Amino acid sequence: MFRVPCVSEARALRYIFNVREALRSLDFEGLSRRYPDLNLRGLYDAVVRYLGDAEYYAGRGDYETAIATASYAEGLLDSLKYLGLSEPRWPEAPLEEVRVFVGGTFDLIHPGHVEFLRYASSFGKLYVAVARDVNVVRVKGREPVLDELSRLKVVSSIRYVYEAFLGDEVDMFRSVERVKPHIIVLGPDQPFKEEEVVGEVERRLGYKPKVVRFEEKRVFSGKLRGSSDIVRVLCERACKSRLEASSQGSF
Repeated sequence: MFRVPCVSEARALRYIFNVREALRSLDFEGLSRRYPDLNLRGLYDAVVRYLGDAEYYAGRGDYETAIATASYAEGLLDSLKYLGLSEPRWPEAPLEEVRVFVGGTFDLIHPGHVEFLRYASSFGKLYVAVARDVNVVRVKGREPVLDELSRLKVVSSIRYVYEAFLGDEVDMFRSVERVKPHIIVLGPDQPFKEEEVVGEVERRLGYKPKVVRFEEKRVFSGKLRGSSDIVRVLCERACKSRLEASSQGSF
């Protein structure tokens, strides 16, 4: 069965993203020097602990607890404003303006693709980079069944997608540079480590996006998990049909 992304999941990850960005905007070392009598280091440590707890619970799927612990961290940061010490800079974009990026081949669109795109779109406006044919051959060792323009047309028609475009033939991160996403969602089998993606985006664009991994491929139509399974089944059935026809003297 498919897991429908819940609103609390998107909200929890948004809270975590907001706290991380607000925390990064504050100079706690400078504040500690300006106000040596205040235990601002202790406040900083408490925020980091709450943020870590929120990420832990979100990773376990306990989104309500993740929201609660992130809210504690948010309250501690806001206390600096109310005390007149400093004001954290919270991300300005509301949820509907959050830019979300995914990239992929999207050959022979199936329910697993749709579920993946629906999941990604739960975080904000979804931008999709469709892999170029030459890159599909290089990565997968075979040509896609549908060419890049056909795949782009299909992906663009899916209601969860705000905008789809063809990726770069040389540098996949140029697509990320084009979108400047707040959140990047990786597929379960994409060979990128989350921290490496964050580091490359920070190096190029000067900020750290939130990187989320879609948990696993969804099973559909029996035991199928992806386009490769569809191709395999079609080949098996075609071969079986030809063998049966041959045994009956049809050709």
